[in-house]
Amino acid sequence: MKKDTHILKKPLVVCAVALLCCTLWGSAFPSIKIGYRLFGIQGEDTMSQMLFAGYRFTLAGVMVILIGSFLKKSFMRPKSSSWFMVIKLGAVQTIFQYVFFYMGLAHTTGVKSSIITASNVFLAIFLSVLVFRERLSVGKFLGCLVGFAGVILINLTGGKMDMNLSLAGEGSMLVSAFASALSSVMIKGYSSREDTFTLCGYQFFFGGIVLSMIGWICGGRVTGFTGVSTLLLIYMGLISAVAYSLWSILLKYNPVGKVAVFGFANPIIGVILSALLLGEKNQAFTLKGLVALLLVCIGIVMVNRGEK
Repeated sequence: MKKDTHILKKPLVVCAVALLCCTLWGSAFPSIKIGYRLFGIQGEDTMSQMLFAGYRFTLAGVMVILIGSFLKKSFMRPKSSSWFMVIKLGAVQTIFQYVFFYMGLAHTTGVKSSIITASNVFLAIFLSVLVFRERLSVGKFLGCLVGFAGVILINLTGGKMDMNLSLAGEGSMLVSAFASALSSVMIKGYSSREDTFTLCGYQFFFGGIVLSMIGWICGGRVTGFTGVSTLLLIYMGLISAVAYSLWSILLKYNPVGKVAVFGFANPIIGVILSALLLGEKNQAFTLKGLVALLLVCIGIVMVNRGEK
């Protein structure tokens, strides 16, 4: 049988592209904090945060559509049979994920939010087993546990975690994590029927518009547009446009579990970049931070070996 040698299936390429995505997503953590300061958005102002996210994702959608159209040398649009896929993907990936994320973040701690969000890796792998019959080996499962331990360790370095649970807080964060995992499975399934770039661009645009409307109607406001703040917003749109598009292309050519496990690197990279950009060094440059990074790396290797 002829071996599939597509470049996006090569382990080193998958690793390099996935880590690039994680670095971009990791830079979103300090960028969001800087953005809130530049635009005068308070930590408890959930609707303004949602409006800000809506602006970011709408911009990301426009970027993907324009870049895709330039590369294809014609305006990129979904096939008439693909619009329902675009709407479903936008509803799950952008609207449900971030509505419940901001709802949960308003009712729980940042530590628990980060840990529950990282559970989307487990959920994505389990969903891929159910939907695509991907193999769930013992090594793959243990790799997930090792990577998840790294996420827990990096978060517990700088804060405490109690056992108080609520539907509005931890429950909403879990729904958000499930939406993120489900979107990974959806994009893999849909990419065989529609161009991946097209799906990414239009789902972001649709989801971003809806998020903006929800934030605006519910009283959210984003002010303080200057040259610096506008450039930051453009960069944040670029983060989503590039990272999610590349991630989706990896999912098209690889098992979900092989790609999803790299998501454990997101909070680690986020903590490191926050230390560099915001001076928050209490978590990153410590022995625990180093051990957390090592655990995530070991987990990624174990899961990818389990795919073989």
